Order: sequence, then C-alpha cells, then structure tokens
Amino acid sequence: MKIISILIPAYNEEQVLHTLINRLDAVTSDLPNYQFEYLFVNDGSTDNTLFLLKQLVKHRTDISYVNLSRNFGKEVAMLAGFDHTKGQAVIIIDADLQDPPELIPEMIGYWEQGYDDVYAKRRSRAGESWFKKWSSSRYYKILETLSNIPVQRDTGDFRLLDRRCIDALQQLREGQRYTKGMYSWIGFNKKEILFDRDPRAAGETKWNYGKLFNLAIDGITSSTIAPLRFSSLFGVIISVVAFFFVVIVVIRALLFGDPVPGYPSLMAVILFLGGIQLLSLGIIGEYLGKVFYETKGRPVYFVDEYVSTIKKDDSAE
Repeated sequence: MKIISILIPAYNEEQVLHTLINRLDAVTSDLPNYQFEYLFVNDGSTDNTLFLLKQLVKHRTDISYVNLSRNFGKEVAMLAGFDHTKGQAVIIIDADLQDPPELIPEMIGYWEQGYDDVYAKRRSRAGESWFKKWSSSRYYKILETLSNIPVQRDTGDFRLLDRRCIDALQQLREGQRYTKGMYSWIGFNKKEILFDRDPRAAGETKWNYGKLFNLAIDGITSSTIAPLRFSSLFGVIISVVAFFFVVIVVIRALLFGDPVPGYPSLMAVILFLGGIQLLSLGIIGEYLGKVFYETKGRPVYFVDEYVSTIKKDDSAE
C-alpha cells in the first residue's frame, strides 16, 4: 500500500484544526488503497495548536507532527516537512481550508498517470480584496517578464509532489527561501488543475501586506538578477544623456552666450540622479543581504520535537 503524506504547515491554527482533519478524513476514507500520513509542522504557534496536536497523536496513528523551536516562517516550515515526510508522494495544503481537500483524489489520479508535480491553479479567490487580486496579478506579470524560468501564475503551495520532487527540494538548503520559484526551477513533469479558492474557514490570515511585499521581493531576487542588470543599464543611459546635456550647455554658452541653467534645473538634476543612485544601491543591498545570510552557513531550522508512528516507505527511495 502506497503511503501519501499530507503536509500541513500550522501557525496558530487551533480554531480550524479539527475541521481540517474532519474534511481530510472524509476525503481519505474514500481512498482505501492508500495509507495517509497527516504531517503537521507547528511553526512556533503561540495558541493551543501544539497542545491539540499532542492530544491527537495519542489516539491516532496517522497523525505526526514536527514542532519547530520557534517561528521560522512558512517557507522554512515546508522544508522541515519535506525532511520528515515518509510517503511516495506529498500533498501540501494550508490549514485554513482555503485550498479544498476534495481535490486530493484528482491530484492522486494524475500522479498515478505519471505526473510528478500536480499543482492547483486558482480560478477565483473568494474572500480577498480587489487590491490584493490586482497586485497579485501585476506581480506575476512582472515576475514572468524578469524570470528566466517558467512562472506558475495564480498558484500557491497546494500541490502533490512525487518523491523525486521532494528529494530535489531537500537539496536546496538556502535559508532565504522562495519555494514557489523552486517548484518551477526543479522541473519534472507537471500538471495543472483549476479550482475556486474559498475564504478562510476560521481565524485570521497571517499574511499582511508587509509580509506579502517581502515575499514578492524574495521571489524576484531569488529567481533572477535582472534588477541588477536594469540598474546598470539605467546608469549607462543616464550617463550618456548627461554627457550630451553637458555638451549642449557648453556649446550654447560659448557660441550663443546663453546663460547656464540655474539653481532650479541644477537641483532637479541632482535630486533625480541621487534618487537613481539610492535605488540602485537598494537593489544591490537586497542581493548582498542574501549573500550575507547564506554565507553564515547556519542550519535552516531547529526541531524541538518530532512525533511519528509511521514507518517510511522504502519503495520511495
């Protein structure tokens, strides 16, 4: 019997935990030919999420959990899950039930047909503001333009990954992670399915606009060095324009006696060039910061506790 791991990163999800498990049970009970592992990664929750998980593993052998030593963020929590999953395939799903577990049988069906990465693309996004939808659309368009790898638009982490995809992702150990880009980078045989995203079943989203902005910056700087090249190109263009402007000013002053433009134009040029320089330094700083973090060579995460009664499927190796 094949083992399929369902990986669930969890941060302060006590309100939705039992509802999630009930919906997962309703789906997996109709798939008797597979053994399922529910692997929760508790990412430093401050509510009763860990307490509830400890109670659940006392009564169920299909539930496991990894308790991280602190909150490392969802991207790192997923890596911790990859390191501890035991199935031949792994399904990643958020605990908030915005991604419907009812798609799992369809994912498994495509996996059995030979697809390695069956990812769910959002057809609609209920419960999200127009600004969030608009900004997400603009972001994906920019990323598609800049990135040198295919970009999966309107997709998140809700997907089924074959064991060889998981093995590949485990080898990518950078601390500043953008897993959505990694899915595309590793390649393998992919299949898209469409779904309508639901609003949260309970609780509040952990993603405010500040965190989403940071994630967007990580996505761009992790996928391409195009911003560095644009800043260099822009610098060359500004330098050429400035050179011809100086030539024109000198010629007009020598031949026609025109006065050199005064204080307002001088300040405009200085402020404009100063802004361009600061922007370029900021772009360089983003990449340099990533280099700084990675050269430390620290472990990506620490595990406080890992509880599982499921034996690893040796055929997954």
